[in-house]
Amino acid sequence: MDTKLAVLIDGDNIPSAHVKEMMEEIAKYGNPTIKRIYGDWTKPHLSKWKNLLLENAITPIQQYGYTVGKNATDSAMIIDAMDILYSEKVDGFCLVSSDSDFTRLATRLREAGMKVYGIGEKKTPNPFIVACDKFIYIEILKNQSLEEPSASSEKSKSTDSDIDKITAKDIKFISTTIDDVADDDGWAFLGDVGSLLQKKQPNFDSRNYGFQKLTPLIKSIKDFEIDRREDSKGHFKLIYVRLKENQPKPKPSSKPKQKKQSNGKKKLISKL
Repeated sequence: MDTKLAVLIDGDNIPSAHVKEMMEEIAKYGNPTIKRIYGDWTKPHLSKWKNLLLENAITPIQQYGYTVGKNATDSAMIIDAMDILYSEKVDGFCLVSSDSDFTRLATRLREAGMKVYGIGEKKTPNPFIVACDKFIYIEILKNQSLEEPSASSEKSKSTDSDIDKITAKDIKFISTTIDDVADDDGWAFLGDVGSLLQKKQPNFDSRNYGFQKLTPLIKSIKDFEIDRREDSKGHFKLIYVRLKENQPKPKPSSKPKQKKQSNGKKKLISKL
């Protein structure tokens, strides 16, 4: 049974250019039974949404700005989200915004047992990101729409400006996660590793680094090794990963000196 999702879009903070890719991404996680976008549709900057809303069956919700400098759209979206929550018609929410004002809403929905997905730009403040179960960057979806289809390509052809470089901090984060779920021999099932990475860091996504899947990302890091195994029935290949065994350390040249110093100390003690 598909997870029923309510998709609520903050029209004031989300660009309209890649709404099709956004809806395709949401479909991976469930069936978007409620799709609404909020904004003041009398303003010209929202006019680009008109045809896209018809093509994607998204319902526009009009919200006038009551005073200058105050965003009434956020309040309308939050109130609707709570109404939908108490109607018990959905299993989860997808909040599409780059605004940290929805942090408390995401937290409250999760407290009620809802699955919460977030979609926004890379400028999204971290509090909103970590308040979601999973957070997807719009830049990833933009890159996918620009890619040429290639069956053999493991690494995406995104522009370098949108791809994050794998840092030592990222490698340490993956390493500790592998260690958390590894067996006595150090091997960890990659599915468990991916799930824990997501729980620890909701915006972790292999596509951020230019890879469509986690497996090629792990392969690209020389610190890890991969083992493909068949399940008990021999039907599926299970992928396991672990840290590569450390090379033997060279003997420090200072050790002989330390021994001489310790022998000298013994002589002094014996004299005393």
